This record gives sequence, structure tokens and C-alpha cells, in this order.
Amino acid sequence: MILQPVTHEGYNLFHDGMQALSEMEANGIRIDTEYLGRAKEECKAKIAELKVSLLADDVYTKWRRRFGQDTNLGSREQLGEVIFDILKYSCKVHTPSGRPSMDDEVLQTIKLLFVKNYMEAERWKKALNTYLRGIEREVCNGYLHPFFNLHITMTYRSSSDSPNFQNIPIRRPEIAKLIRMAFIPRGSNRQIVEFDFKGIEVSVAACYNHDLVLIEYVSDPIKDMHGDMGRQCYIVTRKQMTKLIRYATKNGFVFPEFYGNWYKAVAKDLWTKITELKLETADGVPLKEHLRKQGIRGLGKCDPEEDVVPDTFEYHIKEVEDDFWHRRFKIYDQWKRDWNNAYLEKGYFDTLTGFRCSAMMDRKQCVNFPIQGSAFHCLLWSLIRVQKLLHKYNMKSFIIGQIHDSMIMDVLQRELKDVMDIVRQVTMIDLTKHWKWIIVPMRVECEAAPPGRSWYEKKEIEWE
Repeated sequence: MILQPVTHEGYNLFHDGMQALSEMEANGIRIDTEYLGRAKEECKAKIAELKVSLLADDVYTKWRRRFGQDTNLGSREQLGEVIFDILKYSCKVHTPSGRPSMDDEVLQTIKLLFVKNYMEAERWKKALNTYLRGIEREVCNGYLHPFFNLHITMTYRSSSDSPNFQNIPIRRPEIAKLIRMAFIPRGSNRQIVEFDFKGIEVSVAACYNHDLVLIEYVSDPIKDMHGDMGRQCYIVTRKQMTKLIRYATKNGFVFPEFYGNWYKAVAKDLWTKITELKLETADGVPLKEHLRKQGIRGLGKCDPEEDVVPDTFEYHIKEVEDDFWHRRFKIYDQWKRDWNNAYLEKGYFDTLTGFRCSAMMDRKQCVNFPIQGSAFHCLLWSLIRVQKLLHKYNMKSFIIGQIHDSMIMDVLQRELKDVMDIVRQVTMIDLTKHWKWIIVPMRVECEAAPPGRSWYEKKEIEWE
């Protein structure tokens, strides 16, 4: 893997970026250590509760009969034998050695209360050991100072460690709350504020491929790509559409398709989200019932080895995918082919921000990495500029963290309006002037926690 800037601008971005991130690391993030102790105990209690349920289940009785004193609830290999050998569930996914795969995606397809509780216990164990104890281990005098690196990832994005601040859970609300409540501002007159580039990777993708339909979507605030695809994927009308259906489609179809997934995996995920999110139409009809009325008989097998069957959700999503790439975003589709062919011919590609990547990549990586890297560079350039302006105006607010497309700040309450003005000027105006290749608007959202309150409690606030 070779990562190198090929322009002075690229070199300066990383040179200044390393200095800015070093200062950010030194600023640190205040941790509520008393709360952290309570959170650990809450987590342990939840794990113990789930363990009681697991031990009382008939599935555990069968597990115990099979392995006796060697029974190990932490062993997925043993769990696999119980599910597939004893309970006779079929498995379509195997490891290279021929064993049934026991990753989370496979376990989610097993409709057993025992497996559901098992996975829930695993999530809480990870929350305790990886996150709460990981944070506690790195706290120094009440502050956390994660490292942020610019020299490790092939995508030219940043990475984080000690602990990994960029991997703090957010998707499961109860675990997100448990962990993010520990991050607090430096005082009761200060606020945790997060500035988040909205859909920046999609916007940067439009700057690479110049797809006119995609440009229109990201430039016109009235147009809603995720809503349009939600109506198409779940066969609902505009009146039947809900925010949850839009959310499920955004994360289950649009982003996976842009990042190179295919209809069989996408269909399975979209179908699973109906149950997980309890999706229903705006008029209260459960979504699976609604789909049956539209002629969808079920999910389908979603087996890579088998053809799709008409009147299944899998078949429908295959048609949606075909329309997505061959009608809606056909210029984007052609760009992906051309970009990958050029990489195969030259052995490298250059990003719009002045970097060359000559690592070994498959097709998916080749078309995703330049977009992900350039999107992060928009944040990095903005972070550097914002930090310089905070110093210039002798402000008491600090940048304390970044997560690929967002920067997190510890803001003095009376400076909030001024900080918002600075960030808006830098991210939405100065950035597009600095890089002429940015041909679409940059949109940034601001979320702020109440003074003295935790990162978890942030709410969106409007730009004045």
C-alpha cells in the first residue's frame, strides 16, 4: 500500500491537518467518571439478566447435554453445533473451512428467542468491555485524549485509537445513550456541539461522476432521493410514506448500492428492517401486509446460487436495482466502469484533493476510496480553517473530536452563535471557493446539547 500526496496542496493539507488534529487531541474530551462507574454497573446488570434468560431456555439444556462441563456460552462454534446439528436449522453461508458461518448476519436469520437474547447479551458485553472499560482505561485526570491518524487507511480518511472515538455506537438507542452520556463539556456554561456534513459522500460522488440526476438531487433541497427510493422499494405512495421507511431505505438500499452491494443482500436487509423497525405505512398498515397486497408473496431465498423467483421481494428489488443504475443513475454507473478500467490500466488513481493511491484494490474499493477520502478532506480542510479562526479571535471554544464527516466541539455558551457563523462560512462558502471541483452545495447540520449536558442529549438547532 502506497499513500502519498502528489500535489503541494495535498501535502499542505496533511501537514496542516496533523498539526490541527494534534491540538485537538491535546484539548481532550471531558468524561463524567462518576457516571461511567454507574453505567458499567447498569451494563453488568443487563448482561446478568440476559444470562439468566439464556440458562433457563430449553436450547441451553440441549447445549449442556452436548458439551457437558466444556459448555462455553461465549463459544460461537458450540452455538453453531447446537443450531445446525441439534436443532437442524439450515445454513446457506459457510466459512472457507466448510463450517457454518456464525457471524451476526447469519444469526439474525435464526428465529429463536434464545439466539435473539444471545446476540443482545453479546452487544451489552461489547458495550461494557470495548467501550465503557475502553474509555475508562484511557481517561487521564477526567479527560479522554484519543489519537487521530492520517497515515493508516487506504481511503485517505482518518482513523482513531486509544480509544477509537470514531466507533462510538449510535444505531442502538439504549447502548448509544449508555455510552454517549459519559461525554460532557468542561463546565455548566459550556455545550457539546456537533457540526455534521449532510450526505457529503454522495455530494462528493457527484463531483467525481458528474451524473446530472445525482447533481440535481444533492443541489435541490426540495428533491429527496431517499424518499423517492423508499416509495419504489416498498411500493408506497407519497401519502403512505413515513420517516422510518425513508430511513430504512437510505441505509438499506441507497448507501449499500452506492458502495457496491447487490440486490440479494439489499433485499434481505430491507426485509429485515421491516421487522426491526416495525415499519408500517402512514395509515397504519404493517408493511409486510401492505407488500402482500401489492403482490409480494415473501422475501425469496436471496441465495447467490439460485435464480430469483417472480412475485418475491428479492425479485422486486432486483428490478429496482436495475432501474436505479440503468435509468436513474446511468452516468454514475458508466463512471464506475471507466474509473475502474483506468485504474487497472495505470495501477493507480489520483483524487480530486491531490493524492495518489496505488494499492491493490478490488472494483468496489477502487470506486469508493476516492469518494470517501475526498469527502473526509473537505472536513479536514474545514477543521483546520475553523481552528485557525478560533485562535485569531481568541475564543474559548475548542474542537475536541472528529468522525469522518463531522467535527465535535466544546463551546462556551456565549460563543455559540459566533462559532456557528464561523463554521457556516468555512464549510458552506469558503470550502467551495477553495476547491473549484466542488460543483454542488455543501450542507452542514448543527446539533447542540444543553449547557452542561452530555453529548447524547444534543438536538438539532437551526442556523440563524
